Amino acid sequence: MIDLPWSTIAAAAVIVTLGYTVYGLTGFGATIVALPLLAHFLALRFAVPLLLIFDLFAGFLLGLKGRKQMHRGELLRLLPYLLVGMAAGVTLLARAPERWLLLVLGAYVLGYAIWSLLSKVPPTLISPRWAIPAGLVGGSFTALYGTGGSIYVIYLARRLTDKSVVRASIGVLIFGTAWVRLALFTGSGFYTQPGLLPLAIALLPCAGVGYLAGSQLHARLSTERAGQTVWLLLIAGGASLLWRSWGMA
Repeated sequence: MIDLPWSTIAAAAVIVTLGYTVYGLTGFGATIVALPLLAHFLALRFAVPLLLIFDLFAGFLLGLKGRKQMHRGELLRLLPYLLVGMAAGVTLLARAPERWLLLVLGAYVLGYAIWSLLSKVPPTLISPRWAIPAGLVGGSFTALYGTGGSIYVIYLARRLTDKSVVRASIGVLIFGTAWVRLALFTGSGFYTQPGLLPLAIALLPCAGVGYLAGSQLHARLSTERAGQTVWLLLIAGGASLLWRSWGMA
């Protein structure tokens, strides 16, 4: 049974459709777009595991295309630090005050969007030692919000020169960490929250419709226009979360 106002369910349906339209359009970004908006209607401890179900669904739709091109060495280098970061992140999600979780999410989303818009310098190769902070921070944000993919992209784009290898490695990494998150969230009791699984089932068609719509738009919109749209959504969502968290003081 879904014990939520119809207005909340309707808003969640629109937001999930929007988030997975972005996913179908760009191949990433569903959670980082949808979560800041969804957090205005649902608690983060409810919204994060909810979106994870849609991430797994979208992952099955997209599949692991190009997985043979993944760079196994870089993924193995990230893995131990990523797992430590995820353990820390799920602990914070379970225990940290909601206001601080919203504040960090808003600052992260807003900062990442502004950096992406302003950064025009081509990536330069970096030391493999950067796998330590990339794994720890990326793993933490993956478990906390499902948004660690952007950090993995920043690291791998500066370690690998072939864009197809970067894309394949990111796809495998995000899909693999989604299953780890599912195990952590299940063990932490997030999926025992009343109404979460029924709402996920009810909204699953929205994720599918959004993904199909985004896939259609992919052929019609330029990469530059699509990127600008995503960054503007992130700026609006991040700023609104900062405003809300400030008001919770």
